Order: sequence, then structure tokens, then C-alpha cells
Amino acid sequence: MAATKTKDPQHREVHKSGIPHQDHGLKDSVNKAEVFYQKNSKVINIVGIVIIVLIGGYYGYKNLYVKPREKKAVVMVFKAQQYFAKDSFRLALQGDGNNYGYLQVINRYGNTKVGNMAEYSAGVCYVRMGEFQKGIDYLKKFHADDKIVQAMAYGLMGDAYMELGKTNEGISYYQEAADYNDNDLISPLYLMRAGLASEKAGKTNDAIAIFKKIRDKYPLSAEGRDMDKYLARLGVTQ
Repeated sequence: MAATKTKDPQHREVHKSGIPHQDHGLKDSVNKAEVFYQKNSKVINIVGIVIIVLIGGYYGYKNLYVKPREKKAVVMVFKAQQYFAKDSFRLALQGDGNNYGYLQVINRYGNTKVGNMAEYSAGVCYVRMGEFQKGIDYLKKFHADDKIVQAMAYGLMGDAYMELGKTNEGISYYQEAADYNDNDLISPLYLMRAGLASEKAGKTNDAIAIFKKIRDKYPLSAEGRDMDKYLARLGVTQ
């Protein structure tokens, strides 16, 4: 005898068994999923285990390897920081025989946050000591999350290149320092250096363009207030 059909309260056709027709589609999907899992259970289980291992490995690496190294690096760099604050740059770099310097910190913990900052500090030390190329080499290895510090690193590389007589590179890094973290304090400072370097190199049009940018974009900065004087020196008057 054929199965009779009724209507459920939501007006769906229902078998006499009480199961709506559309539920068969859901049941079929569940069955297909079960069949798929049974056929591929080994692969699925292996993938799941790999994911668990990777997550566990990441947290283990972070907590059992990275964090302890950061703590050791902080202790190791402490005396170097003190020498740096006193402008004792060679001692800050190389240590004093009893305490480590930045170079030892970089060698042992260069892949830590402390080691990264040590590369910046080492670059500063070398530039201050007049070893400009070494300073540049260390500053290029440094990468900061703090945009102000990174801009300062670019600006210092500009200074070092200018000292080496590499004016084009110096101007390029001054401009990068100015653009990297656009603000009313640092940007006009490094643009000013780029403008003066351009003027010194005989690139008058470039210098004028830079000085006008300072005057128009940063009029309230210390550099912006004096721009008319520098522009007049290059023959530009309002």
C-alpha cells in the first residue's frame, strides 16, 4: 500500500512516518559525510595530529625557547646599555672584559628583540666613533616596530653616507626617514637635511622643492618657520 502524505504545521509534506521530505536530504548529507570520513579517516586523522603538533610546537618554542632567550639577552645587555648612556661607545660595543658588549649580545642572541635593538645601538656606536660603514651595516640589519625609531635609523644612515661623501645615498635615506613616519617633528628635520645636502650637491631645483615642501606642509615646525630665508638664498621669493 502506498505511503500516505500529510501536512506538518509548517505546511511541509510529511510521510506517514512523520519525517518531512526535506529531512531526507539532510540525512543523505550526513550519510555521505560518514562514508567520506570512513574512506579518508587516516588522512583526516593525520592532518588533525599535524595541526595539533604544530600548535603545540609553536607554543613550546615560544615559551620554552624564545622567552628564556629574551630574558638572558636582557641580563647580558645591561652593562652595555649603561656604557652607551655614558657615551662610552667602544666599551658599549666590545664590553669591558667582565661584562658583555653589544657585539657579544648580537652574536649570541641576534634573533631576539633585545638582539635586534643591540644592532641599532651598535650602529649608533660605530657612527659616533667615526666608523661610518660599519655603522651603516648594523643599522641596515635593524628593523623596528616603532616607526619613530626606524625613521631615526634611516636618518642616521643618511648622516653616515654624507660623512662617507656619498651624497646621493645620504639624500635618499634622509627622505626615507622623513617619509617613513610622517609627523611635524621628525619629517621636517630630515627633509631639512635632504634639502641642505641637495643644495650642497648643486641640485638646486631639488633643494627648492624640498624647502617648499617643508614651508607648506610643516609651517609650524622649527624648520618651517625659517624656510623663506633658505628659499630666498636660492632665489625664490614670494
